[in-house]
Amino acid sequence: MFERARKTAEETLLDPEKIRNVIDTALHLIGSMGASSPFHELTDKFQAIVRLVRAYVNREYRIVPWQTVLLAVAALIYFVNPLDAIADFLPLVGFIDDAAVLTAVLASINNDLTAFRDWEKKTARKNEESIPRVVDAVFEEVEKSVGNSDE
Repeated sequence: MFERARKTAEETLLDPEKIRNVIDTALHLIGSMGASSPFHELTDKFQAIVRLVRAYVNREYRIVPWQTVLLAVAALIYFVNPLDAIADFLPLVGFIDDAAVLTAVLASINNDLTAFRDWEKKTARKNEESIPRVVDAVFEEVEKSVGNSDE
């Protein structure tokens, strides 16, 4: 099942609308799960994967191996597919295989994901520092004469 998701990921990465749809669907699903879901402890890293894929697709972050992006997208596709190895409509049990796949992908891309999160932090700090807190301006008074050149 995951191999099929990986093949679909290759096609999906070539279509900006499809990949954005996968990202949006994954975020919606993870947002709708409660604290009792198998993803509760994985939520932060799952969202980092989504941000990584989004940054890659938007050409903001490209210093990541293609294989990492492919695995990340495959994990997202596997997650959003309701009919994977264990159907997601089965309460709790349906998401156990999704959690297992996500955990395996996280283990595979952990170093690249950590590098991405470091890049995010640096970029955020850089953007904060580049925003001036005070705007310096020099004003110059300009005299304007109206009609009379003696004034």
